[in-house]
Amino acid sequence: MINVLVVDDDAMVAELNRCYLNQISGFSCCGTVSTLQQAKNRILQDPPDIDLVLLDVYMQQENGLDLLPIIREFCQQIDVIVISSASDAATIKKALQYGVVDYLIKPFQFSRFEEALGAYREKKTLLEQHDCYQQSDVDRLLRRTDPQATDPEKLPKGLTVPTLRTVCEWIDSHPDIEFSTDNLAAAIGISRVSCRKYLIYLTQTKILTTHIQYGVTGRPVYLYHLLPLQQSRLKQHCVI
Repeated sequence: MINVLVVDDDAMVAELNRCYLNQISGFSCCGTVSTLQQAKNRILQDPPDIDLVLLDVYMQQENGLDLLPIIREFCQQIDVIVISSASDAATIKKALQYGVVDYLIKPFQFSRFEEALGAYREKKTLLEQHDCYQQSDVDRLLRRTDPQATDPEKLPKGLTVPTLRTVCEWIDSHPDIEFSTDNLAAAIGISRVSCRKYLIYLTQTKILTTHIQYGVTGRPVYLYHLLPLQQSRLKQHCVI
């Protein structure tokens, strides 16, 4: 579980962010604080119980960015996502120089919040999985867009963006079930042959996994399932 501290002096906004967190798998809000001193007290605990800070910038008489050098000096294992109405270049540049993992400008949609948290969860998991990495893994860690994400101009011949979006939207709404080509084709109203092309593409790009189910009689059935931690990549196909 990823423990998150919300730092925001607006109680309503802090509560909204806490509610957003509760809707995303793998995250737990371990507290909300309204001043930088309260935030310092929490992050300097020994041992610290925080993995990620959601940080506002404009906080009454304080600037939330003043917390960043403290985190970098004493708690390098803590990551930060800035959530603020501050959109000026100087503020964003400073935040990026201190290594924040994302920056959300208020107001924002829940989908953008979910995207930020999902990407952070996947990168954190990847960092904890290996002792050494291939170049493709490093690319995934350093680039916001996954190297295997969809480029509409590079889809395999015969695949279209609108149909891929429809396929992915159905899978996104059924993330925990196994399904066959026939199941999906019937659900979204396309031919079985066409449907299978999209499933093969999503399997090749390592968003879906597949295995064969052998029955007593008849042909074997390929069953597909969304790979763990790949839902945010799938969602990229839903919005293109």
